[in-house]
Amino acid sequence: MKIKMYQVDAFTQELFGGNPAAICLLDKWLPERKMQAIAAENNQAETAFIVAVEDVFDIRWFTPVIEVDLCGHATLAAAHVIFNHLNRTDNEIEFRSMHSGVLKVIRNGKLLTLDFPADTFVKVPTPAKLSKALGIEPMETYKGKTDFMAVLPSEQHVLDLRPDFETLSTLDVRGVIATAAGTATDFVSRFFSPVSGINEDPVTGSAHTTLTPYWSKELGKTELVATQLSERKGKLWCKQNGNRVAISGHAVTYLEGEIQVN
Repeated sequence: MKIKMYQVDAFTQELFGGNPAAICLLDKWLPERKMQAIAAENNQAETAFIVAVEDVFDIRWFTPVIEVDLCGHATLAAAHVIFNHLNRTDNEIEFRSMHSGVLKVIRNGKLLTLDFPADTFVKVPTPAKLSKALGIEPMETYKGKTDFMAVLPSEQHVLDLRPDFETLSTLDVRGVIATAAGTATDFVSRFFSPVSGINEDPVTGSAHTTLTPYWSKELGKTELVATQLSERKGKLWCKQNGNRVAISGHAVTYLEGEIQVN
């Protein structure tokens, strides 16, 4: 069986930047173990599988080791494929996911905007393991649905992090967001998820469902510009819309081809 697949760099306007995602186009769902094996073989932070159901697309996301409930950059990449390679003529795509509900992507020129539910999070005492793993005591720590968010004193502190990934992997969360106010943009972040098989994710759309409401309140503004400070870097335009978050960015195609599986 041959499966059409694309590899797209999301949240960047240039190849080899942003966050790469593999997008597989299916007629119907494969067994979970087969999709997980394909994601492991691709060895990207995320492989998204999409199935067209009339004008809507069902979507699922897999890291090399697990299926996840939500992935922003792979959803942005999937929309890029539909708009640019499947000749979608209107400017809105609706995705349906099992765990995150309806997700929309809107096209405005070359800019794509994710419409995601905002995370709900609470301030918590900083776990000793978290401070140990980061090598710094966060100013504040928050717990969202899936992640810890550690607020650090400055952008330079975020840049200087050299986490202990073994210790991070023992925390009972999907990942850890490290963030601070930015110098050239409103805020910056990095995202670590060794438990998902990704020590550091280059650009994490879903993390900005937590970051956007936090920084919107802290900075007193609903529209913000963000930078994720991974080696590949990524730029995001974020907007707080009540209990939803709009996360915008660009994407570019790196690869178009087919994979063959039994």
